[in-house]
Amino acid sequence: QVQLVESGGGLVQAGGSLRLSCAASGRTFSTLAMGWFRQAPGKEREFVAAISRFGVTYHADSVKGRFTISRDNIKTTMYLQMDNLKPEDTAVYYCAADYLRGATTRAFAYDYWGQGTQVTVSS
Repeated sequence: QVQLVESGGGLVQAGGSLRLSCAASGRTFSTLAMGWFRQAPGKEREFVAAISRFGVTYHADSVKGRFTISRDNIKTTMYLQMDNLKPEDTAVYYCAADYLRGATTRAFAYDYWGQGTQVTVSS
């Protein structure tokens, strides 16, 4: 029932910034817990950040202080502001959502996923 569409990926130099967006369908966006995950070739899917329906946020240690997750319930869109990007941030980034009371770092907890957007950081 929930459809997610990511955008905003691209190629950027190390130290640069990108902002990813995840537009969500549904009339109950405000009750969705949402998260960002990333996956590089040959790597397992990795938690990046999550935000609860109440706006409580969680960020992986690897991105803490550089990435910021947020949501806009009016626009039904979730964002990931990525600053001071590093080559190791290169991956396909996926947004995820589900009707959870609280945000979770566990990928299996989310039933709805976007198609992914490529982020490439050059050294």
